[in-house]
Amino acid sequence: MLIAGVDEAGRGPAIGPMVLGIATIEKKEETKLKKLGVKDSKLLTEKERRKQNKALPGILHEFNTVHVKAGEIDKLRERKSLNEIEAMRIGYLLNELKEKPDVVYVDAPDPIAENFGKRIRKYISFDIDIRSEHKADMNYLIVGAASILAKVERDLEIKKLCRRYGNMGSGYPHDPNTIAFLCDWVKKNKKLPNFARKSWETSKNIENKVFQRKLGNWK
Repeated sequence: MLIAGVDEAGRGPAIGPMVLGIATIEKKEETKLKKLGVKDSKLLTEKERRKQNKALPGILHEFNTVHVKAGEIDKLRERKSLNEIEAMRIGYLLNELKEKPDVVYVDAPDPIAENFGKRIRKYISFDIDIRSEHKADMNYLIVGAASILAKVERDLEIKKLCRRYGNMGSGYPHDPNTIAFLCDWVKKNKKLPNFARKSWETSKNIENKVFQRKLGNWK
């Protein structure tokens, strides 16, 4: 039986893309993932993720990723929820597989896990058993593998941006380096960078804060 796992990295950041990964493997080969030490990417160090990411292509039956850039997220969010956007891209990844799996395990962001499976089904062109569950990235090795693929690619994208534009931290709103970078950028350029998610509350608050400070300086 061919099984698949899907997960994302970068759902909540104010900077950079959301990356979704898909991985497939024959059920009887799944023990190879366990021997490698595969688990949810959040439970691994960066070094462990990189090491496993290099080894996974030799173990998996098939794998792929898709990036949803900041500007694309902003545009789509004008008429769709982030959950719907994620479901659309999962549908794309499933449709692109050369060999269709019998079952796919998905980490569900919807409060009612089954509803996320229903979202995905609208965007796929074949019949498949969708197991949409909370904490699937922790409960299924194949989802853990997908989370590693997505996380490593997301981290590489942020590193590329840092090399070009300077330290911006992780891109997440809780990171003080990210906030400082965005504040400095808006002060210097009078707008957010094109790799920032302008529809995020964090981004809007920074724009408002910088603008208000300018007004104060003019008094």
